[in-house]
Amino acid sequence: MFKAIQLSKTESFAARLAELDEADLPPGDVTVRVEYSTLNYKDGLAITNRSPVVRVWPMVAGVDGAGTVEQSTHADWKPGDRFVLNGWGVGENHWGCLAQKARLRADWLLKLPPTFSSRQAMLIGTAGYTAMLCVMALEDHGVLPGAGEVLVTGATGGVGSVAIALLGRLGYQVVAATGKAGEEGYLRRLGAAAVIDRASLSAPGKPLQKERWAGVVDAVGSHTLGNALAQTRYGGAVAACGLAQGMDLPTTVLPFILRGVTLVGIDSVMAPPAKRQRAWDRLARDLDPGLLESMANEVGLDGVIDMARELMDGKVRGRVVVRIED
Repeated sequence: MFKAIQLSKTESFAARLAELDEADLPPGDVTVRVEYSTLNYKDGLAITNRSPVVRVWPMVAGVDGAGTVEQSTHADWKPGDRFVLNGWGVGENHWGCLAQKARLRADWLLKLPPTFSSRQAMLIGTAGYTAMLCVMALEDHGVLPGAGEVLVTGATGGVGSVAIALLGRLGYQVVAATGKAGEEGYLRRLGAAAVIDRASLSAPGKPLQKERWAGVVDAVGSHTLGNALAQTRYGGAVAACGLAQGMDLPTTVLPFILRGVTLVGIDSVMAPPAKRQRAWDRLARDLDPGLLESMANEVGLDGVIDMARELMDGKVRGRVVVRIED
């Protein structure tokens, strides 16, 4: 038997800390012991049932995990190997890692970089890995340090916090957008050169506005993303990875055809292994472990459901790491 956060929907939705039988684990060629997991925005949506994230019922939540392989029928993995997992539909249509054990496809796993402990890997999690994909996208589209201001929206969230830490360490001039005025000190410690009120971006705006941003990392969507596009400088790039404000995009073609702005969609769930490996290698090189620790909120499995509610209510700053106790 093992403990897990189980989501079910029969007559009504329920999320609970349950004891499950290892015999009920889904098919897969590796069985792992999860040491740490995390709470991402998608986990919060699933656990609070605020969005139809889960596709198969019952479901074990948790899109991320790190720990040790216990059993393997795959040639690339053997018992004792250290792994990290992000995405691939885990926690949506395949039982996830907010659990003491998981059975997974070996092709979904990456070797845990020796730079990181399991805990540090889950402090990064999908949010931090997504932030690195955003930074890589800006670089790939010519937005380099010295190009000008780079806007990060949803700045106190997981993606935003790690994006600021990465961009700041790489030498970018980072502007953080937040609705939490009391968090300016936190954002500046991460690497933000300036902090603006998210209200200046969140209302409907003109389709083309004064040029300001060389690049943008946006985890918010909706009017915020529309305004960020309208304010991006000629030839700039916007990496879009979230929908905290909404999944709509009220904009026009003007930023694209008059300023040559590039909108880059960032998908972390189904990204190919080579891109994942590149992102984790960069995280191992470019992310300051001290700043990572400053983002940390830690809970055990028994605290996950309450923390998920706080996350969805906007009461959590930084990253949530989940300690999976034996």
